Amino acid sequence: MTSPAKFRKDKEIVAEYETQVKEIRAQLVEQLKCLDQQCELRVQLLQDLQDFFRKKAEIEVDYSRNLEKLAERFLTKTRSTKDHLLKKEQSILSPVNCWNLLLLQVKRESRDHATLSDLYLNNIIPRFAQISEDSGRLFKKSKEVGVQLQEDMMKVLNELYTVMKTYHMYNTDSMNAESKLKEAEKQEEKQMGRSGRQDDRQTPRSPDTLASIKSDEKPVRRSSVKKIEKMKEKRQAKYTENRLKAIKARNEYLLALEATNSCVFKYYIHDLSDIIDCCDLGYHASLQRALRTYLSAEQNVETSKHSGLETLEGAAESLEANGDKQKVMETYNNVFCPPARFDFQSHMGDTMGVMCAQQPVEGELLQRCQQLQSRLSTLKIENEEVKKTMEATLSTIQDMVTVDDYDVSECFHHSNSMESVKSTFSESYLSKPSLAKRRANQQETEQFYFTKLKEFLEGRNLITKLEAKNDLIEKTLGESQKTDCCLASGRRNSSVRKQESGEAIPLMVESCICFISRHGLQHEGIFRVSGSQVEVNDIKNAFERGEDPLAGDQNDHDMDSIAGVLKLYFRGLDHALFPKEVFHDLISCVSMESLQERAVHIKKVLQSLPSKTLIIMRYLFAFLNHLSQYSEENMMDPYNLAICFGPTLMSVPEGHDQVSCQAHVNELIKTIIIHHDTIFPGLQDLQGPIYTIPGAGDDFCDSPHCEPPLVEEPAPDTVSVIHNSEDVTLALTI
Repeated sequence: MTSPAKFRKDKEIVAEYETQVKEIRAQLVEQLKCLDQQCELRVQLLQDLQDFFRKKAEIEVDYSRNLEKLAERFLTKTRSTKDHLLKKEQSILSPVNCWNLLLLQVKRESRDHATLSDLYLNNIIPRFAQISEDSGRLFKKSKEVGVQLQEDMMKVLNELYTVMKTYHMYNTDSMNAESKLKEAEKQEEKQMGRSGRQDDRQTPRSPDTLASIKSDEKPVRRSSVKKIEKMKEKRQAKYTENRLKAIKARNEYLLALEATNSCVFKYYIHDLSDIIDCCDLGYHASLQRALRTYLSAEQNVETSKHSGLETLEGAAESLEANGDKQKVMETYNNVFCPPARFDFQSHMGDTMGVMCAQQPVEGELLQRCQQLQSRLSTLKIENEEVKKTMEATLSTIQDMVTVDDYDVSECFHHSNSMESVKSTFSESYLSKPSLAKRRANQQETEQFYFTKLKEFLEGRNLITKLEAKNDLIEKTLGESQKTDCCLASGRRNSSVRKQESGEAIPLMVESCICFISRHGLQHEGIFRVSGSQVEVNDIKNAFERGEDPLAGDQNDHDMDSIAGVLKLYFRGLDHALFPKEVFHDLISCVSMESLQERAVHIKKVLQSLPSKTLIIMRYLFAFLNHLSQYSEENMMDPYNLAICFGPTLMSVPEGHDQVSCQAHVNELIKTIIIHHDTIFPGLQDLQGPIYTIPGAGDDFCDSPHCEPPLVEEPAPDTVSVIHNSEDVTLALTI
């Protein structure tokens, strides 16, 4: 019989198997629920995509309509009959071309966004709807296959349970038969042992007695033994039969167990993956096609937009003032073409249409010719200076309006965060303090430019009138009179250069600087505001006569006129103060960011210049540095002074871009003004007059021309200063 312990163990094994099967069954149920959930999420995603593109289509069509209205609003104005001819003629100008291309670009964008809306509604949304329908159908079929596979696996598990129970039953019968067989064997052994003990306990008896006893006991012993043997044989046969059944049942159980484990493994590793693949059949590929349709639409819109923007960019690059000016003048040729010359209108029969050069008019004409030539010489120098200043100012304005501040790419560097988009570039560029300062600087520079432009145009008009009169007088007087005038002027200029060559600091330069240092350091706009041309000529003529009209303490002269005389002197030099030979060496330092490095470089370049030139430079730039220290009052910082003196002190060689090079010249002059004490040698290395800041000594003009003189007499080998003589020179020979 089976022991209670073995019986309990068998029950535990069965219970464990049933628990494992129960867990598998629960897993199968959850698997179907999970697949159902994935299908629902997929359907919801596809529905959201449809709703999204439906809403986006509405936005795109609204945007398209608004763009169309915007373009039509301005195109209608362009096509209006009012001033139609004027607008048609204006359309050839580059700004108008940009405007027309901009409107066409808006119309192009309107059409493109309308196309986008149509693609969303009639192409992309139906694709998502079809994917949703296909996914639902495929999931339903895949689920049916999955349920069938689960049922087949449960059948396998049930079969395993049945085989296991059969094995347990036959094994129990085998064990019971074995127990009974062992019990029969024990009875047989017991019977055989009892017979042996009886033979040993009997005493010796006579043969007749023994024979009688054996004959009586033998049948009884044989019957019992035979019965036991028969029972043993029966039980042996039963045990053998049950044992064979148990072995076969165990084999069947092991086979079923292996098959079941293989089926379970196959289901979890392969079948479930195949079922999921069936659920996903065509889903990702179809979704990819739909999204690629969207990407293709958007990319084509971007390509179309980029194409239009490239055209607009080309038009923006073609914005050109001179070309438009020429087109306007060609378009309105009848308006801008010069009128017919004014003919001489005779009066009361006077037919003499030419000037008369006969005596006594000839002498008067000759004197007038000389006066005109002298006046023209001065005016041309002055107007050239004004022109250089005007061009330098124009360069500054162009730098202001052409600054590369249009790149806003930083505003479109999106992060993954969902924070609101805010243009830091726009905030910085349009900040009120910064914008106000830039606008104020620009307007101030523009005002100065137009002041110089007006002065230049007025001077050029005057020069044109005087040249026309001079040419006609010369033509009237003939070549001989013309030659005499030129020779007289040449003799005078020669005497001027001869006299000037002996001075360390020319009287005109020193006297003007001393006067400004006494009375004009705080004068607003000094060197920038033009003075009275009449007073400038009077002061200049006085210096030419060898006089010093600024000597003494009288302060009844116009400060701007005196500043104009000083600039006129440097403007009238045969060669600019900075020779053209060192132009490139000096300009090369502008690229250096450090002003100190620039100063060291400039010092090395200027060492090669003559000592006379260095003395003049040292004196002038020390004065300009001193003047710039009062920039809060006179509004002339080093850069503003450089704009005024740059075109005068350093001319741009021919073959160079005058506008761009002039900006470099101004930057160079500014550096020299700031670091003049580093650039120019002191008295120990270069003997000659120096400019001293007021308050640093008894006086501030350390020069033989200042009263009283404060400079020691120069050494015999140094330059000397000549005060006056016949026709004091005005030009410095460098």
